[in-house]
Amino acid sequence: MSVRILALVGSLRAGSHNRQLAEAAVKLAPEGVDVQMYEGLAEIPFYNEDVDVEGTVPAAAVRLREAAASADAVLLFTPEYNGTIPAVLKNAIDWLSRPYGAAALGGKPAAVVGTAFGQYGGVWAQDEARKALGIAGAKVLEDVKLSIPSSVTRFAETHPSDDAEVVAQLTEVVASVHGQAGGQAA
Repeated sequence: MSVRILALVGSLRAGSHNRQLAEAAVKLAPEGVDVQMYEGLAEIPFYNEDVDVEGTVPAAAVRLREAAASADAVLLFTPEYNGTIPAVLKNAIDWLSRPYGAAALGGKPAAVVGTAFGQYGGVWAQDEARKALGIAGAKVLEDVKLSIPSSVTRFAETHPSDDAEVVAQLTEVVASVHGQAGGQAA
């Protein structure tokens, strides 16, 4: 039985270091683990309860909810924008927190990792994302953390999948999420 981990990347930039980190996670996933990067966060409109009504939910939001519902766990890759979580990632969490009582994130193991330009690697954004995920109903894996500082210089000429330290740490993250999701897989 394969465990499916949905990867949500909080940067829309094609060359994003967090996107590269997610790509590395896809490559590093051990046998029996399928890390799937979600494409399409940019197409999801800002959450609006007026359109979150059966029959009128935007197709992009429906696709996101279906992807999360079919996953065994969620792994967020977030940069830090002005000391907090990017709007696109917060918006995804908002859509995944509903409908109330039947949220796609409900009880799913979720972890947050990332890289940022600053000296702390985006820990404020990661903390905010964990908080939002927990309130949205996910089972936040508080001990699964990876904050990589100085992304602009560290990954200027090196992809995260070619950085031995990052590979070791990210492999451990994916294994931890897999371990928590293994009991969730149906």
